[in-house]
Amino acid sequence: MPHVVTKSDLVQVAAKAGNVSKVAANEVVNALFDAIVANVAKGKRVTVVGFGTFLPRTRKARSGRSPVNGKEIKICAKTIPAFAAGQGFREAVDKN
Repeated sequence: MPHVVTKSDLVQVAAKAGNVSKVAANEVVNALFDAIVANVAKGKRVTVVGFGTFLPRTRKARSGRSPVNGKEIKICAKTIPAFAAGQGFREAVDKN
């Protein structure tokens, strides 16, 4: 079974790297995630050089089929969050 890295794991790494308490590191990690979510929700791109870009993507309205009864339904347009990995991230993953 693959190991899953949780937010708690990230907080531990940040606390150790920054030589700060886990409480302080947790606040920083939460603030970072909150800033990314808030800006993408406003329609902005958030770029972290060497890591990647968080961005909003718009899905067009389309028709689909209900899995319950097979009738055609209309699926509304919506905006979803997306992530595009940066070159450094892609290269680091490709090495493994």
